[in-house]
Amino acid sequence: MLNIRSNTLSSQKEKEKKKNVVLEIRCLISPIMSDDEEAPPDLVPADIVKVPITIITGFLGAGKTTLLNYILSENHGKRIAVILNEFGEGSSIEKSLSVGQKGELFEEWLELRNGCLCCSVKDSGVKAIENLMLKKGKFDYILLETTGLADPGPIASMFWVDEELCSDIYLDGIITMIDAKHCLQHLNEVKKDNLVNECARQIALADLVVVNKVDLVSETELAQVKERISTINSLAELIETTYGRVHLDVVFDLNAYNASGTVSSSEDNFKKQKLFVSHNPHLDQSITTVTFDIMESVTKSDVEQFLQNLLWEKTICDAAGNPMEVFRMKALLFLADNPRRVILQSVHELFDFQQTTEWTDTDNKCCRFVFIGRHLDKDILQKNLLTFVAKDKH
Repeated sequence: MLNIRSNTLSSQKEKEKKKNVVLEIRCLISPIMSDDEEAPPDLVPADIVKVPITIITGFLGAGKTTLLNYILSENHGKRIAVILNEFGEGSSIEKSLSVGQKGELFEEWLELRNGCLCCSVKDSGVKAIENLMLKKGKFDYILLETTGLADPGPIASMFWVDEELCSDIYLDGIITMIDAKHCLQHLNEVKKDNLVNECARQIALADLVVVNKVDLVSETELAQVKERISTINSLAELIETTYGRVHLDVVFDLNAYNASGTVSSSEDNFKKQKLFVSHNPHLDQSITTVTFDIMESVTKSDVEQFLQNLLWEKTICDAAGNPMEVFRMKALLFLADNPRRVILQSVHELFDFQQTTEWTDTDNKCCRFVFIGRHLDKDILQKNLLTFVAKDKH
């Protein structure tokens, strides 16, 4: 498999440098030895077993800590390392950790009876992950909880740009916990200065949405919540629960970013993904999912030029003149000069190309794009992309 990653600079001062795309090429196959002195050095087969990490996010009170406390206390037979940075007052796990004189929580790993590890931090958890990897071999999965108001995007992007961090772990996916009782209230909150609603952003970036506390709402209310979530993010899988209890086989091995070096379930998701159209025109459409197909091949340079305008320069606008704001994007690409399918992933301004399986003669070869964001216009997006494709073919 060949990974080609394009990293962007988030600092506004360094915006001009964004055009200098950094390409990182990794080959996980050892080539045949060569006697040519000018030949490139032989690559070493990658046999490092990486540990998957899953980000748990969700608005305040959605049940993130309840879910993680359940994982840390139940006898499920899995070795899980959990990084917590938000607790309830009565958390027995929190009391077990060392507390400083000023109330700060030290990064101390606590080994629990059910084989799990637990740590408390007050930042994004990068330092905790580094310390955790010193205990590699004692766990098989990592769960990282964010604060209730956190944007999981920068945390997810961190695992693409921090090469030292990614040498031992890979991002498996983002799980967003939802409070079924108060979800619509949070989504309807209007933020000052046209800022994006935190709850809506967390849903937009999710690979799996866990609707918690379904016992507190009627079937009609639950249907409204699920419809609203699907309007924002139709790509994410959605499950229902109470008291944060979920089957752990659903939580782990999402392979949402295909970083494990195997053929990801993302490919199957694209085959099943339907072109989403909301059946309720009265819903708030500020953050939506837009999906379309291109029934012809493209080139990698076509797509990169399109992404530069969309994600970096922000020159692609909706009919009202608002720059389109993309929180998450996925695409299955049929490249003209490549016999393999290519999965394109994007979180905010960072994007990543990864090859998977070869196309066959019986496949319906096409490109499928899924955008999740604000001020999105399907027709304008498709027209802009096809402009680059047409230029390349003339």
